Amino acid sequence: MLLVVDVGNTNTVFGGYEKDELVLSFRVGTDKLRTSDEYGALIKDLIDMNGYSLSEVKNVIISSVVPDVMHALESFSVRYCKCTPIIVGPGVKTGVNIKYENPQEVGADRIVNAVAALHKYSAPLVIIDFGTATTFCAINENKEYLGGAIAPGVKISSEALFARASKLPKVEIIEPKTVIGKTTVSSMQSGIFFGYVGLVEHIVKMMKREVGEHATVVATGGLASLICSEMDLVDHVDKNLTLEGLRLIYLKNIGR
Repeated sequence: MLLVVDVGNTNTVFGGYEKDELVLSFRVGTDKLRTSDEYGALIKDLIDMNGYSLSEVKNVIISSVVPDVMHALESFSVRYCKCTPIIVGPGVKTGVNIKYENPQEVGADRIVNAVAALHKYSAPLVIIDFGTATTFCAINENKEYLGGAIAPGVKISSEALFARASKLPKVEIIEPKTVIGKTTVSSMQSGIFFGYVGLVEHIVKMMKREVGEHATVVATGGLASLICSEMDLVDHVDKNLTLEGLRLIYLKNIGR
């Protein structure tokens, strides 16, 4: 089994592949203080719950935007999976032609998403990843990664409103039935949800003007299904896009 690991600022997502089939996946909170042994116990239990065994993991590939967790994850891979993990970064083959001014500034998660989107969908592409930050990536018809935009994630925006406005409560992020809220909570939910939909739609429209109006728009990330339910601009919601990208990069780097 190939274990793919996507480390985000808020959550870390694990996926297990048997050949080209995703047979298990689970999500845990990203913790900079977690040790390799804690990862071993946690991942073993979660894999067991899915009907598999940690001993079946023979290879590991990791994409991370949180450098502080990498030592523990690498040590976990060596100690519990008996392999040296592939770390997505400089020197790793991705097949993506990056046109960023400094390619090393591009987050590993954005490159991984690009690899999967180019494999599964037609270029040009606009890729949206709803994570702690919401990232927008543009790929032209020549399959070149041009760059993109980074906005505060919807949860960050919501928490900032709660933290900085004394009388406003913390609210659940849902799609309200109406734009006009009749309570403080429903008014906040309306502003957060529909305001964020407007942000995403406008950025996507502007990107399509630059890469082509016929660009395929792909969304991924934890809140993709919720936010995109109100939009017609998104062609595909692909919750496993990043995991699939990691699998493809692994294959490129073992010569397949």
